[in-house]
Amino acid sequence: MANVLQEDLIYEILSVVDEIPEGSVATYGQIARLIGRDKNSRLVGKVLSMSEYYGRYPCHRVVNHAGRLVPGWEEQEELLRREGIEFKDEMHVDIKNFQWDC
Repeated sequence: MANVLQEDLIYEILSVVDEIPEGSVATYGQIARLIGRDKNSRLVGKVLSMSEYYGRYPCHRVVNHAGRLVPGWEEQEELLRREGIEFKDEMHVDIKNFQWDC
């Protein structure tokens, strides 16, 4: 039963990520709030780090609360720039102007 609950939670998180429109970003905390788990932004990050095992999702559109990219994931910046996302500096998305308004 616990594995079913975990998988349901994983797919709940990934389904929200799948809804982030091209040209927008969401934060880990924002996704946690959308699934009713306000204090579980780290859990969202953990699930996203394993998302490749569950299919293809636009995880590159998820950043931290300050707009910081995932350290060590070089492709994230390129993928976001291709979608028209602008940056404050080389590690931070302009979250004020590009955060998903959901």
